[in-house]
Amino acid sequence: MAVRSTAPAAGPGTGGAGTAAGDSRKGWILAVICVAYLIVVLDVTVMTLALPSAQDDLGFTNVDRQWIVTAYALAFGSLLLVGGRLADLIGRKETFLTGLLGFAVASAVGGASVNFAMLVTARACQGAFAAMLAPAALSLIATTFTEPEERGKAFGVFSAVAASGAALGLLIGGVLTSSLSWRWCLYVNLFFTGFSIIGGMLWLARQPRTPGARLDIPGVMLVSSGMFCLVYGFSNAARYDWGTPSTWGFLAAGGALLIVFAFWQFRAAHPLLPPRVVLDRNRGGAYLTMLINGAGIFGVFLFLVYYMQTGLGYSAVKSGLALLPMVLLTAVVTIVGNVALTPKYGPKPLITLGLLLNAAGMAWLTRIDVDSTYASALLGPIMVVGIGMGFIYGAALRTGTSGVAPQDAGIASGSVNTGQQLGAAIGTALLNTIAASATVDYLVSHVTGQATPLQVYQATIHGYTTVFWWCTGIFAGGAVICGLLLRRGGLGGWDAPEKPSQQAETVQSGDLFRQAETV
Repeated sequence: MAVRSTAPAAGPGTGGAGTAAGDSRKGWILAVICVAYLIVVLDVTVMTLALPSAQDDLGFTNVDRQWIVTAYALAFGSLLLVGGRLADLIGRKETFLTGLLGFAVASAVGGASVNFAMLVTARACQGAFAAMLAPAALSLIATTFTEPEERGKAFGVFSAVAASGAALGLLIGGVLTSSLSWRWCLYVNLFFTGFSIIGGMLWLARQPRTPGARLDIPGVMLVSSGMFCLVYGFSNAARYDWGTPSTWGFLAAGGALLIVFAFWQFRAAHPLLPPRVVLDRNRGGAYLTMLINGAGIFGVFLFLVYYMQTGLGYSAVKSGLALLPMVLLTAVVTIVGNVALTPKYGPKPLITLGLLLNAAGMAWLTRIDVDSTYASALLGPIMVVGIGMGFIYGAALRTGTSGVAPQDAGIASGSVNTGQQLGAAIGTALLNTIAASATVDYLVSHVTGQATPLQVYQATIHGYTTVFWWCTGIFAGGAVICGLLLRRGGLGGWDAPEKPSQQAETVQSGDLFRQAETV
């Protein structure tokens, strides 16, 4: 029997914000949460296309430029689990609103930056407050919408936002940078956060704190330091080389710290990440799915944008528009998957199919060459990938928070986001390195003397197609691993928080561990 989460029975109002409200109120709550989460995923990519303009304006170097993106990723990835547990300890509404307010202030400061130090500090603060906001948003969905039908629709809409936000960030960043200024890539957050802060204060009900719980300070230090080292190490690998001490040293330290953290969670009186949350096969499979998808999907976003802008001559705006078919298909399939498929069939077939479709789309993309066009070489593959991502997000986000007690919803949500963020860091470093190495190898083996522009372009295309083959392998391998890990059958009772009658039958994994030690 799978180990389930235990918690005190949820009384009226404790199951989520506004659970007794009518459909209209819940619709507004869903809009508030989705708009808030949109800014988190938007800001992962929205500054990417604005970096050259910001660099010209503030006068920082090419080496410094990468820190505008890395600062956000470091703070966000390092603090996600902590933010998820804070949502459980001090309340999801309070954490949600605090994250929104802090994100708004950091965005305003970043937009008004007069030098590099001011901008990179603002971006780091954005990441820190996003680490509070993202888990709180997902856990609010999990605890607010408890009826199966409304839960499916809510997770469908939320998952569509999560799946499409990064691509929309590229489009919005391109439009704002071209028509206004790079500063508006940060100022635009004020409109989103303003709506969500006002709506959250009006419609979100206050939720009780977890009684008797304490923050696991050693666990916080271990996991935050470990995640920081991993994200920083992978970021260095993307910019420099795997053999540099700043890469392998930080990666080794991060791995060691996370191993110690895992052992500590079995012994801690109030673990930051209770083992009962991740030891369930479905939830663990969902977190692993998000990590694998995060690593592989950068082959789409990163290198497709490179190809469209350098090969097809697309502008930043046109590149974003070219990805819209993928975004729309992802949104539609995500909603269908959540409402109609996941409750009945469970995550196993949907996630497996989604990963296989992504693998097929990436294999199709390997056919690009110097004479390819968007219609002949890109449109079909990105539509296949859009459908695949829809199945993945439609099942993984919902499954990652299924079956946990309301008091564990925040840390479960933080685990989903952590998987994706760590996957993105791994994918960026790995795929950048592979592309660079393949490009150099092609030039060495095909060019004698000075390379012509055409030969350089052919080498670059070879680097892209090599990356797409690697992404094919990542997704295909993920389909096998996750397909074996996930359980058969629908989510059933696992899709909602435990009821009081179920709690008497469950045992905390930490109690099991301590009992085993005394035998």
